Amino acid sequence: MKLISWNVNGLRACVGKNFMEFFEEIDADIFCVQETKLQEGQIDLELPGYKQYWNYAEKKGYSGTAVFTKKEPMNVTYGLGIEEHDKEGRVITLEFDDFYFVTVYTPNSQNELKRLDYRMTWEDAFREYLVDLAGKKGVVVTGDMNVAHKEIDLKNPKANHKNAGFTDEERGKFSELLDSGFIDTFRYFYPDMEQIYSWWSYRFNSRSRNAGWRIDYFLVSEDMKDRMVDAKIHTDVLGSDHCPVELEIK
Repeated sequence: MKLISWNVNGLRACVGKNFMEFFEEIDADIFCVQETKLQEGQIDLELPGYKQYWNYAEKKGYSGTAVFTKKEPMNVTYGLGIEEHDKEGRVITLEFDDFYFVTVYTPNSQNELKRLDYRMTWEDAFREYLVDLAGKKGVVVTGDMNVAHKEIDLKNPKANHKNAGFTDEERGKFSELLDSGFIDTFRYFYPDMEQIYSWWSYRFNSRSRNAGWRIDYFLVSEDMKDRMVDAKIHTDVLGSDHCPVELEIK
């Protein structure tokens, strides 16, 4: 199975660039997007052969996630089941016979870390949610998790220490998630690979200089480890300030 995740930073804008070309070329079994930035009825996406599932934020032009899958899931849920966390369209869970597929758009801690406290609350709730799912069957979780875990995961770690996405608190929560029984698939296959990122600021010609961050992930629960085939980051795919990430499983 080929699984793809992409923060499109506005799906309508991305479709106007090269979203469909990549979508058709990659031919994924499951393709999910974050930061759709739209409401129901604002896009008519024709994806023959795929079921579509959307989670919209209450706030217009903000956040939002979607999953497109060839195989119809047994069940689909939206959010974490916690009202405080379920207004921004950040989580969709598809249940299949042998695993759960979860896409997430983790809240950004924002400038001056205005949302860091909320982010910490979110992280604990999301981790508990995933651990609960993993107690039932395997879990694949993917999306923009808005954190570079280690110094290897961003171009300028020293300059960005204590900035949103690279605070000790956020990195610590990501470590807690891994310690609770999840594997960072890209680092599993490529533990020492440097200068591979999934997001670049639109400022300062960051992408052309490859001054990026790896903040988009595929994680799997420990019991899915033997099913992993490879993980990829499609750094050459344009259309957003993020690039798509991939996981192949048996």
